[in-house]
Amino acid sequence: MDFKVEQQPNYTLIRVLQEKLDTHIAPSLKSELVLISGNGEKNVILDLSKCRYCDSSGLSSILVANRLCKNTGGMFVLTGLNDAIGRLITISQLDTVLTIVTDVNEAVTLIEKA
Repeated sequence: MDFKVEQQPNYTLIRVLQEKLDTHIAPSLKSELVLISGNGEKNVILDLSKCRYCDSSGLSSILVANRLCKNTGGMFVLTGLNDAIGRLITISQLDTVLTIVTDVNEAVTLIEKA
């Protein structure tokens, strides 16, 4: 299993279970995100705390999640970034577009306050 989806009343938590968010995982993650959005879920937390590496297809799946949530008036929160993935997001200037917090609890608090 590449990721785990946990449905909660106010949000859906997706935990990536692999060390690499790359071309092997990103397509199925994108499909899952489209399904979640299609089911009416507006708020998504993506936990990358187990990830050590992310490539362009991984970044693409993160942007898909962000766009789907924004289109429904919801919130997408990215959490659990290691230094390497954090740098990649900063270099790509996505840190100005994405909502990024340190852990899942902080993400949940953010969504519940919105």
